[in-house]
Amino acid sequence: MKYENLTIENDGAICVVTINRPESLNALNNKTLTELEHVFDMLTDNNTIRVVILTGSGTKSFVAGADIKEFLEVAPANGGGVAQRGQDIFFKIENLNKPVIAAVNGFALGGGCELAMACHLRIASENAKFAQPEVNLGIIAGYGGTQRLVQYVGKTKAMELHLTGDMINAAEAQTLGLVNNVVPIEQLLDECKKIAAKIISKSPEAVAGVIRSINAYFEEGTNGYKVEVEEFGKVFNSGNFIEGVHAFIEKRKPNFK
Repeated sequence: MKYENLTIENDGAICVVTINRPESLNALNNKTLTELEHVFDMLTDNNTIRVVILTGSGTKSFVAGADIKEFLEVAPANGGGVAQRGQDIFFKIENLNKPVIAAVNGFALGGGCELAMACHLRIASENAKFAQPEVNLGIIAGYGGTQRLVQYVGKTKAMELHLTGDMINAAEAQTLGLVNNVVPIEQLLDECKKIAAKIISKSPEAVAGVIRSINAYFEEGTNGYKVEVEEFGKVFNSGNFIEGVHAFIEKRKPNFK
């Protein structure tokens, strides 16, 4: 598939996916969502890529929200379908079997904030801004924002941010637990790649097991402890576990496959 709104750059085992609609502050239109879905479907079965970094083009905006103009083209009765499609695509990101790091390089508003929250880690530039301002348009977040923001910052603050539509800066987002780290924008991609390199040095089966087990905590009707047992059993039976144990005993770095 040829991408019009995304650029893909592979750096060894790291794949950098950039949303490239600078004229719209990288807003998520239907075409961009379709391309994101295709990319993450492809990455699921790609054993060469071990970590994905997702960012936006330029220095002003990660993703400034959904493309609101397209909402006017949707029949009122089909609004739920719009939200469901966005959630389905973001679930693919959240449940990818390898870590996705959001490099938030500016505005992460509405659907952009929701997209960042669907990633496993969030590193923000100092100029980053976060908000769920949908109430200002008479709607609510539809791509999982009401659920994920509670997970990260708690019910009280999530309720405030959704009800007021207020914007918070990167420093406050870090204090609240919404982002992992804040760095100068010129260091953002390097910081993400540094974290990615650390993850790549670990066993891929163990990394995938961590993602699956932690996500299970938030899955309705799923026993996270049971999932943890299952994932533990998988990695316990892997060659990389044997290598890790021998490396520990021999006081050397493991050579995971």
